[in-house]
Amino acid sequence: MFDPMRPARPGRRCDRGPVELGSAPGFNHARAVPSTRVRLAEQPPEPKMTITPRVREILSWYTSETPGTRAQLVRLLMTGELAGTGKMVILPVDQGFEHGPVRSFATNLPAHDPLYHFRLAIDSGCNAYAAPLGSLEAGAAEYAGQIPLLLKLNNSDTLSKGEPCSAITGSVDDALRLGCVGIGYTIYPGSEHRNRMYEDLRELTLEAKAKGLAVVVWSYPRGSGLSKDGETAVDIAAYAAQIACQLGAHVVKIKPPTAHVEQGEAKKALEKAGIPIATLEDRVRYCVQAAFAGRRIVIFSGGAAKGTEEVLTEIRGLAAGGAFGSIVGRNAFQRPQAEGVALLKQIMAIYKS
Repeated sequence: MFDPMRPARPGRRCDRGPVELGSAPGFNHARAVPSTRVRLAEQPPEPKMTITPRVREILSWYTSETPGTRAQLVRLLMTGELAGTGKMVILPVDQGFEHGPVRSFATNLPAHDPLYHFRLAIDSGCNAYAAPLGSLEAGAAEYAGQIPLLLKLNNSDTLSKGEPCSAITGSVDDALRLGCVGIGYTIYPGSEHRNRMYEDLRELTLEAKAKGLAVVVWSYPRGSGLSKDGETAVDIAAYAAQIACQLGAHVVKIKPPTAHVEQGEAKKALEKAGIPIATLEDRVRYCVQAAFAGRRIVIFSGGAAKGTEEVLTEIRGLAAGGAFGSIVGRNAFQRPQAEGVALLKQIMAIYKS
């Protein structure tokens, strides 16, 4: 039995002191491995996210938010080709629900697969990918952590011609379960049902912020209160941006504004103030100003599918006016994958410059 108090007998290893490499009995020098061959390979340093001064400035506009929500805004602003610039390009794919699969995906059959859109957003270097519940559930696990996700919480269809009012189709808890950075929600200023949508959004925003998520609002004027031209009028687009900000949005999505002015009183006010609206650049500049003097992130929709040069010309006007970025869907995913990636990268290059 081993006795720890018993002195070691002569000849035992513990009685010899340290043994140098190569001095032990029976050591075979011929088989010794040269020291240069046992050196551990140098490991690359862990990548570090350095928040740029521009991103820090943007975060300073959201001081009332929790660290969790601010961290999600950092993820949005520090991901992809535009990381750190304060600009963003998001791929939204809710059109399958909103317009149906034929109108949305028939021109590019692989786009019927939800995983196609994850890959498109990742390969092109988007800041985020936004989609309804089913689409995100189809790929969130496989692409976990590879791109920030936004869960679109309400959706509508084109099977009814009544006043626009989207149904709530997901929850804040769904967004958390899927690892999303935030929620998305559409409001329709001008609709008879707008107040219900505002109230629903306010409740969802309160819950999302309490649980550390960001809030992105699609603010699309539409309904019996507006003419067709009024849906994209500069005064109405600016009004839509202001409403989304007042409802607590961190990121506001509106349509590129036209030179049409819908409201007579707004027309008088614009003329009296001498605010220029002749060019897209002018109109975008005012819409950004309308969002708390540019202290909220305002991005612009890509709209219906159109030619590459037409898309890029519009993006140049948006960028020149101070847009924070674009949210481009049909113009990207209705093209073959390589072409969609190329277009998104061209858009990002314009914002980066």
